[in-house]
Amino acid sequence: MTTQPEAGGAVADPVRTVVHLLRHGEVHNPHRILYGRLAGYHLSDLGRRMADLAAEHLGDHDIVHVVSSPLERARETAAPIAADHDLEVVVDERVIEAGNAFEGLDVAGGKGFLRHPRMIPKMLNPFRPSWGEPYVEIVERMRAAVVDAREVARGHEAVIVSHQAPIWMIRLATEGRSLVHNPARRECSLASLTSLTFMGDELLSLSYSEPAASLLPQAQPGAGA
Repeated sequence: MTTQPEAGGAVADPVRTVVHLLRHGEVHNPHRILYGRLAGYHLSDLGRRMADLAAEHLGDHDIVHVVSSPLERARETAAPIAADHDLEVVVDERVIEAGNAFEGLDVAGGKGFLRHPRMIPKMLNPFRPSWGEPYVEIVERMRAAVVDAREVARGHEAVIVSHQAPIWMIRLATEGRSLVHNPARRECSLASLTSLTFMGDELLSLSYSEPAASLLPQAQPGAGA
């Protein structure tokens, strides 16, 4: 376990730091477009209520650092948390949504692929995956963002507002599980928290919670949300 030197050469006990990975709330998307990294997709009214519930849940936490993906839905989810703790939102490109070849098509939730037969070959290799950004690259950028947030918030707590795929990929990697998976089975609901607790630089635990569970729709979008 890593320790930090104190003034005078003494070694300090490692401190507890928590980095919360928060998925954004529901997005206004009546045409069920897989919006990916497209601009202009904002939280729905329900999504804003989800963001408020997440902020309420974290209200008594020792949050000293709030990071967000540059996409509107993430920044809007981060805003009430930052306001409650009198902080500015730091935008970090590394926690953006995964790149996806189906971006802009009406295939959200894994439906409608047959309407776009030219895209079917993109589904052939789930190991890369063939339809977008390689899983290993998502893990690398997310891990770097988590480490930086942990350093800024050392001894306190940080929140990173990101997206379903990046959060799920770093969770799989953290738990030592295969990155190949069924997107429909990700445990990462809207406005959910995947919380990483560190003692010094060493991971102590990973936990999952759903502050907005009471507002969750029965059918949620899959990959690219």
